[in-house]
Amino acid sequence: MTDPSPLIPSIPWLKTRRAVLAIVVLASSVAGCLAMYRVTLSLDMGWQIAMLVLFALTFTWIALAFWGALCGFAICALNLDPLSLRRVNREIPNARLLVSRTALVMPIYAEPPIPTFAGLEATCRSLLDHALDDRDGKEAANPLSEHFDVFILSDTQDAEQAEIEEAHVAALQHRFADRLAIHYRRRPNNNGRKAGNIAEFCRRWGRHYDFMVVLDADSLMSGATLLRMVQRMQRQPSIGLIQTVPIPVGQKTLFGRFTQFASALYSPMLAAGQSFWQGDAANYWGHNAIIRTRAFMDHAGLPTLPGKPPLGGELLSHDFVEAALLKRGGWQVLLDTTVTTAVSRHDPYISASHNSFEAMPSNLLDFAKRDRRWLQGNLQHLRLMGGAGLHPLSRMHFFYGAFAYLSSLVWLGLLLCTSVLVTYHVLGDVTHKTLPQPLSLGLLSITLGMLLAPKLLGLLLAFSQTPHAFGGRIRLVISTVLEMLFAALIAPLMMAWHSLFIINVLLGRSIEWQTQPRGERSLSWRETWQHTGWMTLSGLLWAGVMMAFSPTAVGWLTPAWLGLVGAAPLVKYSSSGTWGGVVCHRLGLLNTPSRALKPPLLDDFEYLVAHSAPYPINPDSGQPFPLAKLPAERAGEMPCQSFKHFDRLTIVSPAANLKEPF
Repeated sequence: MTDPSPLIPSIPWLKTRRAVLAIVVLASSVAGCLAMYRVTLSLDMGWQIAMLVLFALTFTWIALAFWGALCGFAICALNLDPLSLRRVNREIPNARLLVSRTALVMPIYAEPPIPTFAGLEATCRSLLDHALDDRDGKEAANPLSEHFDVFILSDTQDAEQAEIEEAHVAALQHRFADRLAIHYRRRPNNNGRKAGNIAEFCRRWGRHYDFMVVLDADSLMSGATLLRMVQRMQRQPSIGLIQTVPIPVGQKTLFGRFTQFASALYSPMLAAGQSFWQGDAANYWGHNAIIRTRAFMDHAGLPTLPGKPPLGGELLSHDFVEAALLKRGGWQVLLDTTVTTAVSRHDPYISASHNSFEAMPSNLLDFAKRDRRWLQGNLQHLRLMGGAGLHPLSRMHFFYGAFAYLSSLVWLGLLLCTSVLVTYHVLGDVTHKTLPQPLSLGLLSITLGMLLAPKLLGLLLAFSQTPHAFGGRIRLVISTVLEMLFAALIAPLMMAWHSLFIINVLLGRSIEWQTQPRGERSLSWRETWQHTGWMTLSGLLWAGVMMAFSPTAVGWLTPAWLGLVGAAPLVKYSSSGTWGGVVCHRLGLLNTPSRALKPPLLDDFEYLVAHSAPYPINPDSGQPFPLAKLPAERAGEMPCQSFKHFDRLTIVSPAANLKEPF
């Protein structure tokens, strides 16, 4: 591979960053484990080993999150780009600089048509609005229609739903006629799910385009953000993928308000920390990202895992794997945080015009169901960690994604071991102290402090830089405290659900990857109790047993059993839009920058949702608008990649001319 260094964006001291982070995380983990060893000295060898292993896994995970958040805090506080460590570039994208062709690609599968196509239309309108250069109102030399096309890639299998989709797309095509080409393709099957859908687009039309922007059905991206990403891809041909940080918006339930507030407050800082040490080996989250089409076609063809589901068959969480394959192929994979961190904190214009948003489930049950799908896909990645030629950070992403769920089982194991030891201590009438109280309390305090530190650092940043975007300093502090309490209460619920899901996967029980609920949905008591009743009973039994044997242990374990006991009312009332309105509108809490800054993109989206017809028709004819024909195809190959064999000598330099043969 030839050296493309003149074209690679500068990421100074990247190896040093990673080495220092690894050292401090390992040092923290070793110190914590030594303290835990002293706590467990009086235990039998078997119990001691079990407790130490479970604690080491949990504490190392917490230490990595803590030090990553600290890096992100420093980056955001100093208003630096996490990659170059220079001041954030506040340049406004200029449409005159476009020399490439980009496809906006939205794969859909039986999605609700009104919000889906309203979001796409709002994104397209925002893009066309930015055909005016800078802020001077002058039109670009070439219309954006020469540089952007839109593809709606439907896998909807129901004929009636497909007919409604076609009517909405045809109406969109009519509204954007001569300004932006919008194409609709529906597959007769959904082989390969979303990944197969996009791969089929690449094979048929990918060679027409330099880049493609992948949008989910709930994605919203401003024209400024799209232009900025395209221009960066043009300037730096070594980049294969740029992932933005999409912020959840749009939900009005109490759960939705809490999640949106937490995302807006913590995600930019945490993402900056990740970008700081991941550098050019970042990850891909499947949407709101731009991809170099040729690199993707050459290197990201997905294999099928041997064996049956849930751990075999088609790769469900395809995005992590595609990022790993791109990096293996010599391409840079970047996490772009500049819009959501320093820029948004210092320039109101850019804050209102540079946006990357997504929707999210409105209640805990739908949120857990979505996690169930991701969990199965992420556990498959453990089989790929030994894949040939992968970058070490790609292997880490695979482990990191799986352990995000496995950590729940580890935490549950640690809690159960502690409970059993307390019971054994009492029943065995052991006269000496099993736990050295001062050391135990100190270790617990340090662990909780490291666990809460990222939230407190996010609060400190917003408190000093953008308190107005969260309703003022007093409301910001109160909202953060409430969010921390809510997060502590739902953590045991997610632990219980994730543990149950993992056990089901290990038992060979697979699930189908269906469309996720995206709209508002208030839960009934019946549905809530059906899914959480076992948690409440388990929590009551657990707390009762501990109270009978050791009231002190009940206090130690309160953060775990309290959330389980209150699972049903917590899930039920957090799904309420009424309670969400009371907290947000009447009390002025849980405000977010997306509400305070009022981006035009969100205003357009809300207007379009409110004024969209369920079945658009041509008022002149009383019939649906005719659907435009698909563009001419330009067939290309997207070979399936192997994880068993990889020849690094076959990599083509990213510095090569990427215009040919595309």
